[in-house]
Amino acid sequence: MLKPVEPGASDPGWRRSQSEPPLTEVFRSIRVSPSSSPWRKFLAFFGPGYLVAVGYMDPGNWATSLAGGAQFGYALLFVALLSNFMAIILQSLAARLAIGSGRDLAQACRDAYPRWASWPLWLLAELAICATDLAEVIGTAIGLNLLFGIPLEIGVIVTALDVFLILWLQNRGFRRIEAFVITLLGVIAVCFAVQIALARPDWHAVVTGFAPTTDLLSNPNMLYLALGIIGATVMPHNLYLHSGIVQTRAYGTTLPEKREALHYATLDSTVALMFALTINASILILAAATFHHTGQTDVAEIGRAHELLAPLLGLSIAPALFAIALLACGLNSTVTATMAGQIVMEGFIDIRLPAWLRRLVTRLVAIVPAIVVTLIYGEGHTAKLLILSQVILSFQLPFAVVPLVTLTASRAKLGDLVAPRWLTALSALIAALIIALNVKLLYDLVAG
Repeated sequence: MLKPVEPGASDPGWRRSQSEPPLTEVFRSIRVSPSSSPWRKFLAFFGPGYLVAVGYMDPGNWATSLAGGAQFGYALLFVALLSNFMAIILQSLAARLAIGSGRDLAQACRDAYPRWASWPLWLLAELAICATDLAEVIGTAIGLNLLFGIPLEIGVIVTALDVFLILWLQNRGFRRIEAFVITLLGVIAVCFAVQIALARPDWHAVVTGFAPTTDLLSNPNMLYLALGIIGATVMPHNLYLHSGIVQTRAYGTTLPEKREALHYATLDSTVALMFALTINASILILAAATFHHTGQTDVAEIGRAHELLAPLLGLSIAPALFAIALLACGLNSTVTATMAGQIVMEGFIDIRLPAWLRRLVTRLVAIVPAIVVTLIYGEGHTAKLLILSQVILSFQLPFAVVPLVTLTASRAKLGDLVAPRWLTALSALIAALIIALNVKLLYDLVAG
């Protein structure tokens, strides 16, 4: 049990002293040589950003991007771009918190706030991970169904077995996990590159789609999907994840070494998130070019999109590429959500469960509602559940963003690595925008 630290004690600025580091088994396991060239240092930090990027292209993104592209064409590309910009800023803050304080976001909330505040934050973070896992369960099950014909109900249960994949990868070392994730990201990119080439989108409309539109505030359906895209892109669990896995690098303890580590960690996540933007935009562009363009504006189910791709694109390989990319997204998201769940539970309440038990518990929590929905409503309602899970994430997002912004703005907690005022102001603006959009959506839902 952690005890409060008296003012002026060995850990000034924090209510409680620091406990064990995040992901203890891989903490500082990847060496960063001070004498290496800038290129070698970049390669040493290369990896965590791509694990974070996985959360920005998981099956939940597919549902919201497919529905957005089918209903509104290229108009929501602006929301994808805005979400990605938000993500870059917030993930840089997560890296700053980790490097400046030696804590992940969960540990920082526990050590900075009284229990009456930190425990609700923990419960909300667990809710966000359950919503994330729900999207991954359904997305992976749909991928198995499309590729191998496995019934959705069976596929949902089969996804519980991925715990063994996680354990095997963890035993092979953290670099192996990163290599696995990056390889699958390459598969996803190739699949979408081929599909976009076949779809032949209107590139002028694509470019104009990145411009803002006032329809977002006047059309409740567009706002609902926009919030889903924001919730699917700027994901709460990614803030906890990034602040934990960036500490797998042994970057030193002096201020210059920490500044250098922050520089390379931010560069890594920024490049990775730009890659994630191309994937998210590709999903939306594919939906706009194939479904919206042909009048199929009601396409939201991933399975239905898969069926329509072959006749619309004129090539039988297109649905297979779509399914392979979906399955790769689901597997990738499984790996990162597991680590995020471990960081959240260990950081907030200092309970350390075996990896297999932690994974099994979170997966079962996600499997139950997925099975109930598929049994009662059938496969035709999985998209509604996917989109709802992303909106839940969007509502939970302020409870991760606001602590992150306030903690990184505190010189007492981060010392010389405190966020500059312009960054804090920009991050506060992002938090305010997210909260305002959530309030607007809630009002529209209540008002009918």
